[in-house]
This record gives sequence, C-alpha cells and structure tokens, in this order.
Amino acid sequence: MQSSDVRSVLRSLEAFADPARLEGMARVGIDTNTALGVTVTELRRLGRSLGRDHALAAELWASGIHDARILASIVDDPEAVTKRQMESWVRGFGSWDLCDQVCMNLFDRTPFAFEKAVEWSAREPEFEKRAGFAIMASAAVHRKDRPDRDFHAFLPRIRAEATDERNYVKKGVSWALRQIGKRSAGLHAKALATAHRIEAIDAPSARWIARDVLRELESPAVRQRLARAAR
Repeated sequence: MQSSDVRSVLRSLEAFADPARLEGMARVGIDTNTALGVTVTELRRLGRSLGRDHALAAELWASGIHDARILASIVDDPEAVTKRQMESWVRGFGSWDLCDQVCMNLFDRTPFAFEKAVEWSAREPEFEKRAGFAIMASAAVHRKDRPDRDFHAFLPRIRAEATDERNYVKKGVSWALRQIGKRSAGLHAKALATAHRIEAIDAPSARWIARDVLRELESPAVRQRLARAAR
C-alpha cells in the first residue's frame, strides 16, 4: 500500500474516535497520550476489511498512534514479521493493552514466537517482560500446530519470574501459566505442579500468582472441560 492508503486508514480511525472513552481507558492503566478512543471491536472490523498487509502495518506502527498500532498488529502478516521488527515493536510497548494485543494478534503466530517468549521473559523492562508471558499465554490458545512438549520450556521461566512484584509482570506470569494449564490434561498436571512450587516461594507475588492459578486450574469447570477433551 502507498502512503495515501495509510492516510485513508488513519482518517477512518479518526471517524471511529471517541475521546469520551479515554478517561475510562486511563482508569484501567492504559496510556492515552496518543490514543484516539477507538474500541478493539471497531479495530477488528476495520482490520477485516483491509486484510493482511505487511507494508500497511509498518506504516500504521510508524504513525505512533495507539489505536493505529493495535490495528497494525491485526493487519500484519505473521510470516512476514522479522526478529528485527519484533524487537523494534516490543520497545514501543508503553501500555499493557498494546503489549497484549500485539502479542495475541500477531507475535504468537510468528516463526519466532517461542524463542522470543523465553528471551523476553528474562528482560528487565516491564512491558518487554510481560510480552514474553503474553506470547506464552496466547500461543497456548492459538498454536494448535505445536505439540504440548514445546510448552514445557516455558514452565521454568514462569517459575523464575514469579517473584517480580510489578503488577503487569505478575499478572502476565499468572496468565501464561493458567492458559498453558488449560491447553491439555498433560499440561494441566504440569502447570499445577509448577503452581505448587511457586506457592512455596517466600514472596508476596509468588503467593498471589499461585493462588490465582490454582483457583482457576482446580475449578470444576476446567477439570470437566479437560476430561471431555481427553475422551
């Protein structure tokens, strides 16, 4: 796509924009400095109309607009994404929602997803570290092409970072372990064992993560769903 098409897409975003939404976004920890106030539902609808377009995604990301960057993750082609692009984009995560949307919509489907999940989970910057766990969580749902054993490497990283007290990190750690544990009966058992190991760590964040994970994975609803899937 040419830049004129990018301008047309940005005009569409401006038409959807509702500044009245920004206050609510800020209340839940979203950085609204460059946000227009477009809902994710509207972004997905626009993304479907545009289709996959790697060049357009690059232009949308370069705009620096929060909503446009989420749209970029929706229209980009995972097979065209490079490691260099992933590194550039992850450094631009200034909000948990942008981090999670990019990881759920795009990064978890790239050829480098599992490698970057492990690598980024050891990073220091809060949203770069969260991105590692967001990929783990999303891949557990989306990557049906990968065997369960590929998720085993995530468990030591989850346990290692369970003492990070930062809100978006500990929530990311819990999210990753819960989603891995819901993927299959085999991973459910491994996730429960990991949660109990985390529970034994003398750190407030570890105890919070363990409680959060065990509450969901030990619930009747999860156990029944996994039992049905195993039949």
